[in-house]
Amino acid sequence: MATILLTEARFYPHLNEMLLAGARAAIEKAGHKHETLTVPGALELPGAIALAARSGRFCAFVALGVVIRGETYHFEVVSSESARGLLDLTLQGFAIGNGILTVEDEAQAIVRADPGQGDKGGDAARAALALYELREQYGP
Repeated sequence: MATILLTEARFYPHLNEMLLAGARAAIEKAGHKHETLTVPGALELPGAIALAARSGRFCAFVALGVVIRGETYHFEVVSSESARGLLDLTLQGFAIGNGILTVEDEAQAIVRADPGQGDKGGDAARAALALYELREQYGP
Protein backbone atom coordinates (compact mmCIF):
# COMPACT_ATOMS: atom_id res chain seq x y z
CA MET A 1 0.00 0.00 0.00
CA ALA A 2 1.45 3.31 -1.11
CA THR A 3 0.94 6.71 0.46
CA ILE A 4 0.06 9.44 -2.03
CA LEU A 5 0.43 13.13 -1.21
CA LEU A 6 -2.38 15.35 -2.43
CA THR A 7 -1.04 18.88 -2.80
CA GLU A 8 -3.67 21.52 -3.25
CA ALA A 9 -3.49 25.19 -4.10
CA ARG A 10 -6.39 26.40 -2.01
CA PHE A 11 -7.26 29.59 -3.87
CA TYR A 12 -10.85 28.48 -4.61
CA PRO A 13 -11.90 26.29 -1.64
CA HIS A 14 -15.31 25.25 -3.02
CA LEU A 15 -13.70 24.02 -6.26
CA ASN A 16 -10.83 22.33 -4.46
CA GLU A 17 -13.23 20.33 -2.33
CA MET A 18 -14.56 18.71 -5.49
CA LEU A 19 -11.05 18.02 -6.85
CA LEU A 20 -10.00 16.53 -3.52
CA ALA A 21 -13.10 14.35 -3.32
CA GLY A 22 -12.38 12.86 -6.73
CA ALA A 23 -8.69 12.32 -5.98
CA ARG A 24 -9.35 10.74 -2.60
CA ALA A 25 -11.97 8.38 -4.04
CA ALA A 26 -9.60 7.24 -6.82
CA ILE A 27 -6.74 6.60 -4.41
CA GLU A 28 -8.91 4.76 -1.91
CA LYS A 29 -10.47 2.66 -4.69
CA ALA A 30 -6.95 1.63 -5.72
CA GLY A 31 -6.26 0.55 -2.13
CA HIS A 32 -3.77 3.25 -1.18
CA LYS A 33 -3.50 5.85 1.58
CA HIS A 34 -3.26 9.61 1.16
CA GLU A 35 -2.33 12.77 2.99
CA THR A 36 -3.12 16.35 2.03
CA LEU A 37 -0.82 19.37 1.96
CA THR A 38 -2.23 22.84 1.28
CA VAL A 39 -0.32 25.72 -0.31
CA PRO A 40 -1.51 29.23 -1.22
CA GLY A 41 -1.47 28.99 -5.02
CA ALA A 42 -0.59 26.91 -8.07
CA LEU A 43 2.92 28.35 -8.38
CA GLU A 44 3.78 26.86 -4.99
CA LEU A 45 2.73 23.31 -5.92
CA PRO A 46 5.97 22.16 -7.61
CA GLY A 47 8.08 23.49 -4.75
CA ALA A 48 5.86 21.88 -2.14
CA ILE A 49 6.08 18.53 -3.92
CA ALA A 50 9.87 18.81 -4.19
CA LEU A 51 10.14 19.56 -0.47
CA ALA A 52 7.75 16.79 0.55
CA ALA A 53 9.55 14.29 -1.69
CA ARG A 54 12.69 14.72 0.41
CA SER A 55 10.91 13.00 3.28
CA GLY A 56 10.73 9.72 1.38
CA ARG A 57 7.25 9.12 2.83
CA PHE A 58 5.31 9.40 -0.42
CA CYS A 59 5.26 7.18 -3.48
CA ALA A 60 3.36 9.58 -5.71
CA PHE A 61 1.94 13.08 -5.76
CA VAL A 62 -1.22 14.75 -7.04
CA ALA A 63 -1.22 18.49 -7.75
CA LEU A 64 -4.67 20.06 -7.48
CA GLY A 65 -5.81 23.61 -8.01
CA VAL A 66 -7.77 25.99 -10.19
CA VAL A 67 -6.47 28.90 -12.24
CA ILE A 68 -9.22 31.06 -13.75
CA ARG A 69 -8.37 33.50 -16.53
CA GLY A 70 -8.45 37.09 -15.38
CA GLU A 71 -7.83 40.42 -17.03
CA THR A 72 -4.04 40.25 -16.89
CA TYR A 73 -1.19 38.12 -18.20
CA HIS A 74 -0.86 36.51 -14.75
CA PHE A 75 -3.09 33.60 -15.86
CA GLU A 76 -0.57 32.55 -18.51
CA VAL A 77 2.36 32.79 -16.12
CA VAL A 78 0.68 30.76 -13.38
CA SER A 79 -0.71 28.08 -15.68
CA SER A 80 2.48 27.68 -17.73
CA GLU A 81 4.99 27.83 -14.91
CA SER A 82 3.11 25.50 -12.56
CA ALA A 83 2.80 22.95 -15.39
CA ARG A 84 6.48 23.37 -16.27
CA GLY A 85 7.52 22.87 -12.67
CA LEU A 86 5.46 19.69 -12.37
CA LEU A 87 6.81 18.36 -15.67
CA ASP A 88 10.38 19.03 -14.55
CA LEU A 89 9.78 16.98 -11.41
CA THR A 90 8.12 14.20 -13.39
CA LEU A 91 11.14 14.01 -15.69
CA GLN A 92 13.29 13.61 -12.58
CA GLY A 93 11.36 10.43 -11.79
CA PHE A 94 8.60 11.64 -9.48
CA ALA A 95 5.15 10.16 -10.08
CA ILE A 96 2.92 13.23 -10.33
CA GLY A 97 -0.62 13.66 -11.59
CA ASN A 98 -1.39 17.20 -12.72
CA GLY A 99 -4.88 18.22 -11.66
CA ILE A 100 -4.46 21.96 -11.99
CA LEU A 101 -7.47 23.23 -13.90
CA THR A 102 -6.81 26.18 -16.20
CA VAL A 103 -10.18 27.55 -17.23
CA GLU A 104 -11.92 30.61 -18.58
CA ASP A 105 -14.52 30.89 -15.82
CA GLU A 106 -15.96 29.27 -12.72
CA ALA A 107 -18.64 27.39 -14.66
CA GLN A 108 -15.94 25.52 -16.62
CA ALA A 109 -14.10 24.78 -13.38
CA ILE A 110 -17.21 23.30 -11.75
CA VAL A 111 -17.86 20.93 -14.65
CA ARG A 112 -14.24 19.74 -14.63
CA ALA A 113 -13.82 19.52 -10.85
CA ASP A 114 -17.09 17.81 -9.97
CA PRO A 115 -16.48 14.06 -9.43
CA GLY A 116 -19.87 13.38 -11.01
CA GLN A 117 -18.93 15.23 -14.20
CA GLY A 118 -15.33 15.80 -15.33
CA ASP A 119 -13.65 14.31 -12.24
CA LYS A 120 -10.28 15.88 -13.02
CA GLY A 121 -9.16 15.30 -9.42
CA GLY A 122 -9.78 11.59 -9.89
CA ASP A 123 -8.06 11.66 -13.29
CA ALA A 124 -4.97 13.30 -11.77
CA ALA A 125 -4.85 10.71 -8.99
CA ARG A 126 -5.15 7.87 -11.50
CA ALA A 127 -2.35 9.42 -13.58
CA ALA A 128 -0.09 9.62 -10.50
CA LEU A 129 -0.86 5.98 -9.68
CA ALA A 130 -0.12 4.93 -13.27
CA LEU A 131 3.26 6.65 -13.15
CA TYR A 132 3.97 5.11 -9.75
CA GLU A 133 3.24 1.66 -11.20
CA LEU A 134 5.52 2.34 -14.18
CA ARG A 135 8.31 3.40 -11.87
CA GLU A 136 7.83 0.24 -9.83
CA GLN A 137 7.96 -1.83 -13.02
CA TYR A 138 10.99 -0.15 -14.59
CA GLY A 139 12.87 1.07 -11.50
CA PRO A 140 13.73 4.52 -10.22
